[in-house]
Amino acid sequence: MQKHLKTIFQNRKPRPEGLYHEFAVLVPIVKVQDELELLFEIRSESLKNQPKEICFPGGKMESGETPMDCAIRETCEELNITPEQIEIYGPLDYLVMHHNMILYPFLGYLSSVDPQRIQFNKDEVSAVFTVPLQHFIETKPIQHFVYNKTHTTEDFPFHMIPNGKNYPWHTGKRPVLFYPYQDQIIWGITARIINNLVNILS
Repeated sequence: MQKHLKTIFQNRKPRPEGLYHEFAVLVPIVKVQDELELLFEIRSESLKNQPKEICFPGGKMESGETPMDCAIRETCEELNITPEQIEIYGPLDYLVMHHNMILYPFLGYLSSVDPQRIQFNKDEVSAVFTVPLQHFIETKPIQHFVYNKTHTTEDFPFHMIPNGKNYPWHTGKRPVLFYPYQDQIIWGITARIINNLVNILS
């Protein structure tokens, strides 16, 4: 038994405990008049989740797929480009969200891509636009917070924990970032990814 335990844990790679939905996105860099810019999508109004919101290309990982493969596949599907047009520079820090979601962002360069001529997938994307990378380097995001509080069901077994209904549950807060740019507001997870990129660069 001891040998068996040792074998299991010597070869095991740790992962977040629990059931998580895993997603990956690409943070695409394009060159616009010799200036590096980040490319963003505006999600289609017909999408069930987060319609009309600003995001990076990406989506849910498929079975047996690596995060990087997912980011490339989703970008190709949404922007109608080929994998050969994507040069992955490397991963940013991944996000583990409170709603059982893990997001893996990758920084990559899109070659031979003119943002004005992208024939994007209109089922998923309503528009694309770019913002100079330098804008984010020079501009701090607006920061606000949302607070998380524990809610229990009516049948929660309070009699099994110290202090019962008066148990001092932990509360928490998480930042929500906003980057205004011209007539767009880039916020939420997308803004957090940008802020992480800027922090890495600095």
